[in-house]
Amino acid sequence: MKKFLLIAGGLMCLFLNVQAQKTNLDKVVAVVGSNIILLSDLNQQYAIYLNQGNPADEKAKCYFLQQMLVQKLLKQQAEIDSIMVDDSQVDDELDKRMRYQIQRMGGQERLEQFLQKSVLQYKDEMRPDVKEGLIAQKMQAKITENTNVTPLEVKKYFETYKKDSLPDIGTEVEVGEIALYPKLTKAEKQKYYDKLDAIRLRIKSGEDFSFLAKTYSEDPGSASEGGDLGFFDRSQMVKEFTAWAFKLKAGEMSPVFETENGYHILQVIERRGEQVHARHILIRPQTTPASLERVKLKADSIYKDINDKKLPFFTAASTYSDNKETQYNGGMMLYADNQTARTTFIPVEKLDPAVFVVIDTMKVGNISKPVAFNNPQDGKEGYKIFLLKSKIPPHKGNLDQDYPKFKERAQSEKQARVMSEWFQKRKETTYIRVDDEFATCDEMKLWVNKDKK
Repeated sequence: MKKFLLIAGGLMCLFLNVQAQKTNLDKVVAVVGSNIILLSDLNQQYAIYLNQGNPADEKAKCYFLQQMLVQKLLKQQAEIDSIMVDDSQVDDELDKRMRYQIQRMGGQERLEQFLQKSVLQYKDEMRPDVKEGLIAQKMQAKITENTNVTPLEVKKYFETYKKDSLPDIGTEVEVGEIALYPKLTKAEKQKYYDKLDAIRLRIKSGEDFSFLAKTYSEDPGSASEGGDLGFFDRSQMVKEFTAWAFKLKAGEMSPVFETENGYHILQVIERRGEQVHARHILIRPQTTPASLERVKLKADSIYKDINDKKLPFFTAASTYSDNKETQYNGGMMLYADNQTARTTFIPVEKLDPAVFVVIDTMKVGNISKPVAFNNPQDGKEGYKIFLLKSKIPPHKGNLDQDYPKFKERAQSEKQARVMSEWFQKRKETTYIRVDDEFATCDEMKLWVNKDKK
């Protein structure tokens, strides 16, 4: 094994010399198998850390380097196992990160000033790292996919807690909702259709699609990119949008069409198998006082039927609610911060403040009168009816009330052990080198092996 590692080390020296020339002498801070980690990559992670409002701390680089070593080892195994991710997944993750960064910095212009480069340049630079990260996540999921815990293992895990160390569980509630959005008449929507159709005619007359998208599109995720949506497949968009995207040829533009999000025009840029690269312009029809009055009357009628026991809440939610995320769950909200558990028990401090204000004074089993709401994220407004299904007061964690929580913790601990064992085996058979500047970090103790060096 030592002989193999010495030979691998010699080959890596030659490999690193070539890489150093390609990266304008950018310092290599670590090597994992045939993969290298550059100081510039590490500094980029540190810059993101600072951009998130964290205090300056050079020791944080040790932590980031450890995470990058983990990622490289997972990536190496993923290449062996032929695990890949679609470009559309990478695009989605990049867009999500950019939206977060832009919101954090208070606008795209401020972010670009901080980065000293355009968002498009930054996304291009980030793409390889984001893709590698998604591949590593997929590889880790494969390693732990069959790691489940039995009720006996959950019980044994719970018994590892001393009575005075059991976690304090705060107040939790189960809340149902029926969300009703205004529906505009054809006459009320006509001016928005006409506005977008006029933009479409301007494009056909030779005006720049990208400029008009930046000027007029009301899609916050793509307007700043000139309407560019990147590549996507048939499963990622609503059906009307998908129908036009896969019907058009490269360069063709759709007529104005409607989806649940508003009116669109779409232009296909490129087709690649079962994926399309397209851009669009979105105009969202705005609610009118008349449409709000109509939906209020509908909400009042539904509330009366539920209150008079003529209609069960869960049936009303499945039949009338316009929120697709809760409609098929009998109107019950899921805890958004823990989507894997799909639990309906939500800590009260994690509730939307507007929801908490309504349910705070309600008794278990009661429903609220219709409440006006305005969602700042997508601009939707309308009326909601809430049900307080259950309320668990603060208590010490126990298996009777909190079995799902302890099961999740037990499973996480078991998965961590599986990953630790996997890493230990892979590290013993993989050439790993860490630059002396970082070799003394506490986080590197498990990675730096004198025999390998």
